[in-house]
Amino acid sequence: MRLLHLGAAALNQTPMDWDGNRDRIRAAIADARSRGVQLLCLPELCVSGYGCEDAFHGPELARTAEEVLQELLPDTAGLAVCFGLPVFVRGSVYNAVALAVNGALIGLTAKRDLAGDGVHYEPRWFKAWPRDARGEVQLCGARVPIGDLIFELGDVRVGFEICEEAWVPDRTGVSLAARGADVVLNPSASHFAFGKAAVRDRFVLEGARAFGCAYVFANLVGNESGRLIFDGGCRIAAGGAMVARGPRLGFHDHHLIDAVVDLDAARTVRARTASSRAWPGADDAVRCPMDWSGVQVRVPADPPPRWDEGPEGREEAFTRAIALGLHDYTRKSRSRGWVISLSGGADSAAVTVLCALSNQLAAAELGLDGLRARLGYIPMVRSATDLPAVQSAMITTLYQATRNSGPVTEAAAQRVADAVGARHLRWSVDAEVGSYTAKVEGALGRALTWATDDIALQNIQARVRSPGVWMLTNVEDKLLLSTSNRSEAAVGYATMDGDTSGGLSPIAGIDKAFLRVWLAWMQRQGPAEAGPLPALEVITAQQPTAELRPPAAGQTDEDDLMPYPILDAIERMAIRDKLGPLSCHQRLMGLHPEAGPRLMARHVRRFFQLWSRNQWKRERYAPSFHVDDENLDPKTWCRFPILSGGFRRELALLDAALADTAGP
Repeated sequence: MRLLHLGAAALNQTPMDWDGNRDRIRAAIADARSRGVQLLCLPELCVSGYGCEDAFHGPELARTAEEVLQELLPDTAGLAVCFGLPVFVRGSVYNAVALAVNGALIGLTAKRDLAGDGVHYEPRWFKAWPRDARGEVQLCGARVPIGDLIFELGDVRVGFEICEEAWVPDRTGVSLAARGADVVLNPSASHFAFGKAAVRDRFVLEGARAFGCAYVFANLVGNESGRLIFDGGCRIAAGGAMVARGPRLGFHDHHLIDAVVDLDAARTVRARTASSRAWPGADDAVRCPMDWSGVQVRVPADPPPRWDEGPEGREEAFTRAIALGLHDYTRKSRSRGWVISLSGGADSAAVTVLCALSNQLAAAELGLDGLRARLGYIPMVRSATDLPAVQSAMITTLYQATRNSGPVTEAAAQRVADAVGARHLRWSVDAEVGSYTAKVEGALGRALTWATDDIALQNIQARVRSPGVWMLTNVEDKLLLSTSNRSEAAVGYATMDGDTSGGLSPIAGIDKAFLRVWLAWMQRQGPAEAGPLPALEVITAQQPTAELRPPAAGQTDEDDLMPYPILDAIERMAIRDKLGPLSCHQRLMGLHPEAGPRLMARHVRRFFQLWSRNQWKRERYAPSFHVDDENLDPKTWCRFPILSGGFRRELALLDAALADTAGP
């Protein structure tokens, strides 16, 4: 047997937090050493942080990353450790992985396949390293090789398949296998999205099987730079099985997994596999002596998963992702908590509950003392003696009434706030609404009426709620959370500078139909650490309404727009699948024949018209969390012109197709 003790660490890093990033890396290495790990994989760009954006273009950033790497090299004494960092080579910047062995840097692999779709903009910052190319770079006081390399450490051959390189058809691991790689390390910065963990499991297992090697996947964890939430979930596979599996969406600064693998078993498989191909050229491995003896044969138990992100686990995945995102965004921005304009409706209730869950899940994992230490810059949290005191200190909710507000929503807001332990306030903005209305009427010389000025009279109620809640937020030094969801963003069903006000929009990446399902799940079940929240029955029993028209109007969101499930279906077809109005209508009629072709056509027309005229609103939304690959955020996912033809020609085709259709 040829045994090797492998490790992978998830790290919660922050762009350009040089000392913090170094110390978290150092803690992970120390943890690995204490467990007897010999070869440790750390995540992609873990030294600098993945989300440095255009700062990557500055040579000073790369030089600082080099300084931090130099500070970390002594920590690798007796170990082999890989570090992700940006590196300048002949005026171009590359996404590289540096391999250090026993305190010395021996070489770097540069990423060949850059992630350039969806939320990723790597080709904007980095150059793709040419396949089969190698060069040299001066780094940490040594001249070392860089490029498409494989490393021979003693009698163990190690190669790198960096994040995106495992997701493309022509995987880098194919050439590494041909060059006899015993271990393939995958340092990644792979963000959370629904269903993505299962894809990672497949490529880790398939990599170990197809390449005849041990395969190690390491990932970032947490809200690193604002929008993306990384979920960790490190993996080690060998011999056709997953031999170590790390938790996802955890609150610790790092989490290490490790396993002892038998490399001879993989070598035997490669030797007897007819399709295994040896490297046809000269052996170009970078060689470094390494003593792998003294392996501690300790196979750690595979911890049971805390939750399953299958079809029935989407609600739990959403809960944990947003809770972690809120926790990290708040502490990294040094905010003292959250302020929510709690209307008594589904969206603001969801945001309020997610804030409470952020503290509950963090306390469950870190302990109350750990949570207080993490948020110790907040005086009232530092002195809190229990979790309810933390919730009261960090969550402020505010109900802002007008004459069109009803007793149902006011009572619902109070009950939700009480259920999560928030400090709840209430005031009326009727005087402000009346003041602005009177000013405009005086300037125009006429009365404003619901018959002639419906939208203006609705919007002023939402808009005058903004200054007071912003002032409250400033006084408490907290973070104002916007409560708009993705369905509203798609059609602009939100008042700019009213309910869109905020520094962070935590649910803008998720649709309204799912939020209603999630609230029902929270009411009856919830995550294990928190349990159900029966008080949400006051929310789930309501029809969503903006409550901006007089009560006699019986206003509901779906009457203003269309049924949310249909709106969300059109959004996916039109924006994700890029279908035009006629194609959307044809597909929808197959799914909802009961709606009738003319009513469905009205829904489709309304969506496309509202979508195209409201891009300017989406451009101005507060930052939101990315939770699935159907995001509408124009800064990270879905670009669309602010000015366009408004689908007039395409909608005319829909009208023509229905010209001879009878019925509703």
